[in-house]
Amino acid sequence: MAEWTPTMVEDRLESAADVFRSLPEVKPQGYFNAWPEYFHSFADQVGQEPLMRRPKPGPRDITQAEDALLWLRWLDPADARLLWLRANRKPWKPICWELGISRATANRRWQYGIAVIVWRLNGKVVSGKRSMEHVIAVVSERRLS
Repeated sequence: MAEWTPTMVEDRLESAADVFRSLPEVKPQGYFNAWPEYFHSFADQVGQEPLMRRPKPGPRDITQAEDALLWLRWLDPADARLLWLRANRKPWKPICWELGISRATANRRWQYGIAVIVWRLNGKVVSGKRSMEHVIAVVSERRLS
């Protein structure tokens, strides 16, 4: 496979969030509904919008989503939370309020988290001596070339 890019990592994290969002919810065990299921007649459904559901994710989608979640272990827990919130398409303002950081700091930490994942997926280890700016710059230079 070709080298990973930040865009590929972002897309995979977003698709993982979509997969976990579309999985059926876990229902409590031991409870059941004794009422019979009600079938609507045609007259009941006239004028109603049809119920369109997305297909359930397949085994390959679930495996890729689980792999993407494992990538978050390479990050600081706060940065992993930030990346997961952005993958779930949460706006920046609530994220900043929740984490208690500014918008610029949140964006910088998000870029750093994506860059660390890209480095690790491409078989490199990020040294603790490297600055966030250096790691981001190296990944963005590779993306431009």
